[in-house]
Parts: sequence; C-alpha cells; structure tokens
Amino acid sequence: MSAPAIVILGAGALATARRIQALYADSQVHALRGRVEADVSYGELGAHLRELYARGTPIVALCAAGILIRCLAPSLSNKGVEPPVLAVAEDGSAVVPLLGGLAGVNLMAREIAALLAVPPAITTSGELRFGTCVLNPPEGYMLADIGQGKRFVSDLLAGESTRIEGEAPWLDDAQLPRSDSARLAIRVTPRAWDGRDDELVIHPRSVVAAVTAVEGEIVTRVREALDSHGLAPLSLAALLAPSERMADPALAEAAADLKVPLRFALAGPQVGVPPGNLLHAALRIPYETLHNDASAGVALALASLAIDPDTIGRARGRLTVIGLGPGSADLMVPAARTALDGATDILGYDTYVKMAGPLRADQRVHGTDNREEMQRARHAFELASEGRSVAMVSSGDPGVFAMAAAVLEALESSDNADWAAVELTILPGVSAAMATAAQAGAPLGHDFCMLSLSDNLKPWAIIEKRLRHAAEADLVMAFYNPISRARPWQLDKALNIVREYRAAQTQVVLGRDIGRPGGTLRTFTLGELRSSDVDMRTMVIVGSSMTRRFGDAAGGGEWVYTPRWYE
Repeated sequence: MSAPAIVILGAGALATARRIQALYADSQVHALRGRVEADVSYGELGAHLRELYARGTPIVALCAAGILIRCLAPSLSNKGVEPPVLAVAEDGSAVVPLLGGLAGVNLMAREIAALLAVPPAITTSGELRFGTCVLNPPEGYMLADIGQGKRFVSDLLAGESTRIEGEAPWLDDAQLPRSDSARLAIRVTPRAWDGRDDELVIHPRSVVAAVTAVEGEIVTRVREALDSHGLAPLSLAALLAPSERMADPALAEAAADLKVPLRFALAGPQVGVPPGNLLHAALRIPYETLHNDASAGVALALASLAIDPDTIGRARGRLTVIGLGPGSADLMVPAARTALDGATDILGYDTYVKMAGPLRADQRVHGTDNREEMQRARHAFELASEGRSVAMVSSGDPGVFAMAAAVLEALESSDNADWAAVELTILPGVSAAMATAAQAGAPLGHDFCMLSLSDNLKPWAIIEKRLRHAAEADLVMAFYNPISRARPWQLDKALNIVREYRAAQTQVVLGRDIGRPGGTLRTFTLGELRSSDVDMRTMVIVGSSMTRRFGDAAGGGEWVYTPRWYE
C-alpha cells in the first residue's frame, strides 16, 4: 500500500495530522491553501480528494465523514479497486473507516485508533467477528474470486467452520472458527481455482514467466504455459525478458495485459536460447522450473512463497522530463505531479528542484548549477540506465528554453545502448509566456514568437537578425531572459530594434514572478517602456500592431488581447 495523504482543512487539525503522519513513512499532510502551512497545498477540497482517490492514494481526512462522502460520491464505482478512505475527527476522538475494505482500511483504522487511544468505528461484520478481513490478503497474494469470497465469509458468519490449506501466516492470529474436518477451506495455492463453492482460494504471486524469442502473441504463449501446468494467471509475479529487448513495446504491452511488472536480465552469451537462462540469471531464491520450452520461447519458475518483483532482475529505467509551470502548484499539470511522485531521483537546477517539493525522504535529489545542463542530462541517463525512475525538472515548459532539448542532445550524441533503452517521456508545462499572457488576457491570441535575449548559447548577431524579422513580420514577441547584470545593455538594444518597426503606442505586458508569491503584472506602451522596468525574472510580451488594451469594468483593472482577425 502506498503512503496515505493526510488531508486537513484548518490549523486545528494539524497537530493530530502530524501524529498520524508519524505512523506512515513517506506520508504527507495536505492542507487548504491560505489556511495553514503543510507539506502539500490544495485549492478545492472535492477536486483534490477525487484526484487522490483516482490515483489510488489512501486518504485520511480530518473532517466530518459526511464531507468525505459528498466529495467522493461521484467517483465511487468498483469496490474491488478503491483505496482506503478514513474520516478522523480533528481532535482525534473518532476514527471512521469509510471505503477500501478490500484494501486494508480497517487495519489502518486500528493503527490510527491505537495511536490516538480511541476505539475504531469498524462496521464490517467479518472484521468484527474474526478480527481480520479474510478477503484482504497481504501484498503478494491475490483473491481468486471476490464474489465467491463474499459467499465464503457469509457462510462463516452463519456458523460454518474452516480449515487452512497452504501457508497463510497472516491468519495465524485471526479468530476464525477452525476445524480439521470443516467442509469449508481457505486454500493458498498458485493452482487455478476449479470453481468449487466450498473453497476460498488465495493465489500467492509465486510464478515468474521468462520470454525470449517468442513467435506470435506473448500473452497467449504465457497463458498457455500457465494453463498447461494448472497455474492461475493471478499467481504470476512478473514477466522476465532479455535486457536487449528492454525497449520492445510488445513486451510492455504484454506485461500490461497480464497486469504484472516487466523485468529484465542478462543471461550470458546464450541469452534467449533457452529462456530458462533468464530465470537462472534473475532469480536469487530457490525455485522449481515447471516449463522450459525453447521453441516457444517461454519458461516458468515456481517459488514456494510469493516473490517480490523488485528482487527479480531489473526494471527498465525511466526518464521523465517535466515542466513545473511558472511556480504555483495550481499551474503544474497533473501528469508532472504524478511523475514527481513516482520518481526515485529528481534532477534539476537547485531553485527548480525546491519548487518541485515537498518530496519524500526516500527520493534522491540531485540539484546543480543552472549552467550545467549537459552534465545534468548525462547524469539523468546514467541513473535511469541503472533501472531507476528519474524526473528532470524545469520551470515553465521543459521544451521552451529548458531541459528537454539538452536531454535529447545528450541522447543523440551518445552511443550508449543502455541510454537508448531508457523509457524517455517529455511532459508539457505551463510556460512563463503562457502564464503571463493568461493573467493579462490574451496578448498571444494571434501569431506570436518566443525569443531568448541571452547570448550565452548563441551570438548576439543572430538575436538581432531574429528580432528584426519578427518585428517586421508584426508578430507578437515574448522575450525570455531579457536582462541581467552581465547583459545590462541588450534589452535596450532589442527595444530600439523593435521601435524601428512598431509604433510607440504598441502594448507591452510585463509579468514578474507570475505564479509565484509576490508576482506582479504591469502594462506599458512601447514608448513608455524602459529597461529599468525589467529584470531577469520578468517576462516581456511586446504586442503586434493589432494588440489592444481596455478597462475591466468589473475588476477595476484592464485586459490586453490580440484579436484573432487581422487587417
């Protein structure tokens, strides 16, 4: 189970939330923005809770149970996949498990209640009678059929007894009615359930399928191999393949269809010749080879207990290049937040890495100077090629004067096969120009271009040439890196070039730290603008001849926009 999100509405719940946080490694306290400082801020409770729920994050909310119910009601559908959801009184006087009975919610309720020295409000009949949820086996074990499981528990509640066949140590302390001669049986086995209604079948994930030169549909071959030995598909712990096929999309699709992790191994010079070589190379525990069909390219290994996939071979490394947006968590796209949450390593310019927080204690942070882009990109590939999940952070959009280009340049210039096998994803972000434009209105509403005025990576002569062409073409222009202590003269020179082609009344928008605390937005005309109005943290948007400004009667400010039409 992943670490829970501990959600509060106000400062009165913070002390209790921090006590609960100490129970769960990597958990974070989420607080309503503007009311209390916590690990994560959110803007609207219902939307935030539904996003957490959709991601499968356990939720401990310090609020009334009714609030949680109303917020999550639109998201409720499949009981079998819902995460634990609990309501806890702000003062810790009540702990109420609401959702996630098959995901360990009652166990969490007991843990939190013990910490707070109150009885948990558990209402699940089987849990109350037997002291455990029989239908919620531990990680690494899967219930064969939830419908049959419910009938089985109903029979126990009606007075039947049971016997246990196989290893189920998590039930040792359960108050189950047991009898060696019982009609009902809890059977822990990798073998497929035959449909008998007097058994509760739990499958340990104790089978690994190795595939090499598979001809045809991988999923079909693996299922055929499992079926030939009477093994349940739910007993499969992982799909194992040769390292040189790490980037093969067919393998990723097969693992997704089989709902298991995909792992890789080197099996020496004869890799793939039989697939059993992979099992020998990847497994560090005793196992039995059940199936080793070199012609079909599939081998099966069966262990006596559930197998942790993280102990098998290695995962395919992942490098995700993300944009944090202009600074506010509200303006970070959800996919970027998900990538950050799933990363083992986070790289970027120190300032941007801090913007990405809060981060978990187990995440490794590699902050560097802003000018070390290529070294940073190469380091990211080195980490990802070891099987790690790496997030490379930029502010704004990673493809706009940011790290995406450096990452791709590092990959193109490398002949390292391990780098080429890394799963590379680039996620968009809200750029500074877009954030400034949205706050001003729509100055980028027609054709526009983005220009960096920094000559660190290109000659000033090129910048001048592009400025002239863009100004002559009557494009709206967004200036990045407009001025710095090392380049105090360049903005004035750029503006003088633009003034050769634009009228003095051309509208100009200045956005400083938009999306961050203390952000400001100002509008000028080109004739009024001076370089002293701008610093390195300012986005400069110079309008076209069509850009206009008018007063905002309702808000007391003004709007700037460029019409979609052109004269």
